[in-house]
Amino acid sequence: FKKAAPKSEQPLRFPVQDIYKFTDKKDDRRIVAGRIETGTVHKGEEVVFLPSGKKSRITNVEGFNIPPTEKAFSGQSTGFTLDTQIYIRPGELMCKTAEKLPHVSTKFKANVFWMGKQPLVKNKNYKLKIATQQVPVVLSEIISVLDASELSSIGNKPQVDRHDVAECVFETLKPVAFDEVTNVSETGRFVIVDNYEISGGGIILVPVFEEGGVLSRHIQEREVAWERSDITPGKRADRYQHKSAFVILTGPSGIGKKDIAKRLEERLFKVGKFVYFLGVSNDVLYQGAGTNDKTLNRVQHIQQLGETAHVLTDAGFVLITSISGIDDYELKMLKSLNRPSQSFVVNVGESAFSADSVDLQVNAGEGLDKTVETILNKLLPAMLPDPEYAI
Repeated sequence: FKKAAPKSEQPLRFPVQDIYKFTDKKDDRRIVAGRIETGTVHKGEEVVFLPSGKKSRITNVEGFNIPPTEKAFSGQSTGFTLDTQIYIRPGELMCKTAEKLPHVSTKFKANVFWMGKQPLVKNKNYKLKIATQQVPVVLSEIISVLDASELSSIGNKPQVDRHDVAECVFETLKPVAFDEVTNVSETGRFVIVDNYEISGGGIILVPVFEEGGVLSRHIQEREVAWERSDITPGKRADRYQHKSAFVILTGPSGIGKKDIAKRLEERLFKVGKFVYFLGVSNDVLYQGAGTNDKTLNRVQHIQQLGETAHVLTDAGFVLITSISGIDDYELKMLKSLNRPSQSFVVNVGESAFSADSVDLQVNAGEGLDKTVETILNKLLPAMLPDPEYAI
């Protein structure tokens, strides 16, 4: 056995707990707060946030009622300001670019000890918690099971019962950042929550990299089962004089996205487009999706929105929605569910996305009519029927 290095000498692992912004006395700092699990970090070092992959440099090490300092170390609860104002969310894992980085994947092999009242079963949505990350997860494969009470191995078992120890493969809907437990134990451990109760705990053995995933398989199964109309998208575009589109207005809360979306719907309707507005509030995202868990509810509602868009755009309509606080992966989910119809993403105000995720960036506070006009100038050409179908 090799003795593990002291935590301070291991690669930096800083799970982001929250981001604080102060506005009093013209204070424009945005402080990324959390607890350093392993490693050290100094002012001026380049860091990367995973799984998003966004990079920046440490400008200052922040703390409450402490003297100025230029470094922080493992075990310390602290905060950092960055030299570029990147948008990150709680749950990201901050690491140094010069050190060995954790894995980023949607699939991993792990050993799990199950304590839940109900057995751990395949294809059921659970919540996975690794450090501050919380994402939906499903049991993809059961490799082997050990009955911990009798220390007997059970082959080909279809579920993991209470007090069983199992080697399994888990799959998440969104990428997560993690380490193998033999490398960095703090980010190689996880718990599984079932209906608000911690029902299992485990350690990550290795990542699993392969093409496709839960969402890809769902879309493939949907396309196989979907009985398409004999009226092609081209014929509908010919009749309606426009192609279908899923228009997604996103950006921070409270900047008037819904007003923009409704005015855009009105303008398109007046010029004869078949258009419909469907707004999604943050309250709706977290309620009534068959579970009381906010993490699972949010993902289920985003899936429902994507499926709704797929139906309406397949019928030739233009669907407009406004939604706050989504990230690159949730946006990719909406686009994937809507395919093969086109999606058109408008970000209003501060952007949380990579540049290639957004079709149009508009500034907040430019006025309702001016903003809608800017959107129409780019959206309408994208909706023109293909030449072979145009009258």
